[in-house]
Amino acid sequence: MQVIRDYRPEPIPEEKQTEVISVAVAVYNSDAFLERAIESILNQTYRNLEVILVDDGSTDRCPEICDRYAKQDSRVRVIHKKNGGLFSSRNVGMEQATGTYLAFVDGDDWLEPEMYEKMLSALKDQEADLAVCQYKRIYRDGVVDRSTGRLVVMEGQEILERYLEEEDLLPIQNAAWNKLYKRSILGGLKFPPRWYEDMLYTIQLLNLPKRSVFLDQACYNYVCDRSTSIMNKGINPRIFTDLIPNLYDRSAYLRSIGRNDLALLQDYSLYKRLMLFYTQVVRSKDPEKQAHLADLAKRLREGKDRYPEIFAIPRANPNEYRKLKLFLLSPALYRAAMAVNDRFVLPARQKLRKRRKG
Repeated sequence: MQVIRDYRPEPIPEEKQTEVISVAVAVYNSDAFLERAIESILNQTYRNLEVILVDDGSTDRCPEICDRYAKQDSRVRVIHKKNGGLFSSRNVGMEQATGTYLAFVDGDDWLEPEMYEKMLSALKDQEADLAVCQYKRIYRDGVVDRSTGRLVVMEGQEILERYLEEEDLLPIQNAAWNKLYKRSILGGLKFPPRWYEDMLYTIQLLNLPKRSVFLDQACYNYVCDRSTSIMNKGINPRIFTDLIPNLYDRSAYLRSIGRNDLALLQDYSLYKRLMLFYTQVVRSKDPEKQAHLADLAKRLREGKDRYPEIFAIPRANPNEYRKLKLFLLSPALYRAAMAVNDRFVLPARQKLRKRRKG
């Protein structure tokens, strides 16, 4: 891994913008934000774009907004389809793309004007196949930008390793929207037909490039307060039908490519998540609480024989293993310990923090 500090991508003059970037936009009932998203794409300093607006059966003004932009700008194509979910919209966008490079945008986010010019410049400068950029987190009460201005160059599976290590300083993320890559590397890769589709797709994608770059400049504006986003809601059935199966499939994929070390890291993340979900369900008013608790308990017990190996990895937190051992000994005892923690330990810690700040 090579780090280049204070990296400034070279501008790409319009006469040298000869390669097409296909930008697939998943559109669904986001008419309050869609024009902003489309304008931010069309106003990119890299002009040679193919913009594919995939209307996933929207019931608001999105269809007419998409059609209007297609009439105004020859770079825009619109596909109206029956509602099938985000994964189907992205797959349709990929199938229709003809550009040398591929990118995705969500219909309620927007881009900085130089996003694709900077990413493509960095990608070509380093002869890479894939570029990832930093992004701004947009909240109702402010914006968080953690850019450092550096460029990180990674060879082969290094980007996959860094992604699985979940380093805060290298936010590669599950997201499809902060990446630009050569369409030719994909082969037959598609988004799986389920929710949380980015989780498996990204792990497979990151195994494909011979070289990748991370541009630590915030080029994408990601709206974190999406009231309709499944990621911003509490316990819901899709955690059990889609998210958890994705976690298992990620581990299986890593083993299939001979990276048992990374599979163990993914397994560690899996069982931490299962414990977290168990805690969330206990604290929730989930109408399926007992069924969901039973499902999670079964999954946690099934991994028992592998825990010594999983929790022996360097990144494993011994406290997580202790909590898991307590749960395996007695779920009732574990829930009692959580109740004590919630009622006494956490409030005491919060008071201590306030005193220190004061």
